[in-house]
Amino acid sequence: MKAKAALTKKDIVVVLACVVFLLANIAAVGPRGRRHAKQMLCLSNLHKWGTIFQQFAADNDGYFMKGWWQGEPVLPTDYWMEALRPYYGNNHKLRCCPEATIPSTEASGSPWGGWGTFVAWGVFGYEWGPVVPGDYGSYGMNGWICNPPQQDSHEHPTLWNWRNANVAGAENVPLFTDNQWIDAWPEHNDDPPEYEGQPWGWGSQMGRFCVNRHSGFVNSAFLDFSARKVGLKELWKLKWHRNFDVNYPPPDWPPWMQDFQDY
Repeated sequence: MKAKAALTKKDIVVVLACVVFLLANIAAVGPRGRRHAKQMLCLSNLHKWGTIFQQFAADNDGYFMKGWWQGEPVLPTDYWMEALRPYYGNNHKLRCCPEATIPSTEASGSPWGGWGTFVAWGVFGYEWGPVVPGDYGSYGMNGWICNPPQQDSHEHPTLWNWRNANVAGAENVPLFTDNQWIDAWPEHNDDPPEYEGQPWGWGSQMGRFCVNRHSGFVNSAFLDFSARKVGLKELWKLKWHRNFDVNYPPPDWPPWMQDFQDY
């Protein structure tokens, strides 16, 4: 029998070099891989939410919930969190983008959210009557989707509301998106956040959706119940409400957004 050849010092050096090379690549690719996995899980969540909204509309003559509106007292069932609860089984995790799962009460001591790109709103207590205590999340609804009474809603004519999914161009109408808050009513002349993670309470409704969750993108479900990623600058090119001008001149992009893809 032939004796087994022993490893030479040169062989050992080559093996060690290969191990070092592999470990270096794993260390470099690992975080990117984890971010990509979270982005895909977020997109999967929003596909599920598209189906949930579709089921709700099918059970309500094609229409969505009332949402926030001005007039009579708003009830918990007017908001998507409670109205859709029978369809998602009160799964708190499904209300969260995987990149933003820490509730604002843990991050800042307040449930109102909007304290950073990767912070969820909630956990709600009894601070606000219409919401249900215990809710938290990091997705939010396009307020223009809702079906409020025929009067001014959030200081805008309700003629701008979509109300149901039976509309032309539904694939370009955002329904449910990465958000700093539970909802928002974007306008074509809204300004972008001045800096990354600027709290949503500063004024611009679009700023609630314009959060850098996925390396220059957010994920969104659309009114045709599909879901896809959306560039942050692309938010101004989506048809948020019936009177939204997608050809309106783009805003002056702040430094933190200037290198993102144009549309």
